[in-house]
Amino acid sequence: MTFHIGAKPGEIAETVLLPGDPYRARWAAEKFLKDVVCINQVRGMLGFTGTWNGNRVTIHGSGMGMPSLSIYANELIRDYGAKTLIRIGSAGAMQHHVKVRDVVIAMTASTLSTPSRGFFKEMQYAPCADYGLLEAAVRTARSHSTPIHVGGIYSSDVFYDERPDLTEMLARHGVLCVEMEAAELYTVAARHGARALAVLTISDHLLTHEALPAEDREQSFGDMVEIALGAAFA
Repeated sequence: MTFHIGAKPGEIAETVLLPGDPYRARWAAEKFLKDVVCINQVRGMLGFTGTWNGNRVTIHGSGMGMPSLSIYANELIRDYGAKTLIRIGSAGAMQHHVKVRDVVIAMTASTLSTPSRGFFKEMQYAPCADYGLLEAAVRTARSHSTPIHVGGIYSSDVFYDERPDLTEMLARHGVLCVEMEAAELYTVAARHGARALAVLTISDHLLTHEALPAEDREQSFGDMVEIALGAAFA
C-alpha cells in the first residue's frame, strides 16, 4: 500500500491504462477486461485489474491534471512495478483537420509547467512517447480503420485557460490538441525507465467549438481503449 493506492503487492499488473476519470476506469475495465477485481478505492480513485486476451492489465484513474497524475504514475512505477503506462483520455482539437471522434497518438507533449520542472532547472526537457508503443498503437489503429493523427500535443496545467494567444501560437506550430496529463506521464516514465504513451479521443474542438454528444462518447472512447491495449501487447 501507498498513501494513495490501497492495492496489495501483486494486485497491480505491469501494464496500466490511466484514464483521468475513475468512473471511466470502471467502465473500461468492465467492458474490455475479464475476471475484473477492484484493487483500489482510496480517495475515490478507482483501480481495477483483470485480463485482456490472457494478459494482465490494470486500469486505474489518475485524476485531473499533472500534479494528480504525477502522484499515481510515481507510485505505480516505484511501489508496484508498473512498466508500461498508457494514458487514455479526452482532448480538445487545435487543428481543423483533426475532427471530433478522431484519435490522437501523442509523439511529444509540450507544456508550460509540470510537477517535474524543478528537476531540470534551466533545461527545457522535451517529453516524448516510447517509440515502440507509439509504432504499435499506429499499427493497431490502422488495423481497426480508426481515424488517427500522430504528432505533438499540448499538456495544459489549467483547465480554464485565458491565453488565446498561446492557443494560436501552438496551433501555428502544428500542435494537434490539448489535454492535461501526458507531459508529466512521459517525464515520470523516462525518469524511472518505464514505457509511456498517450492515446486520446477528440471530444471537442477549440476552433469550431463542436463537442461530442454524451450518447456518442462511449463508442468513440472504446476505439481509444482498443488501440491502447493493442499497443501494449503487440
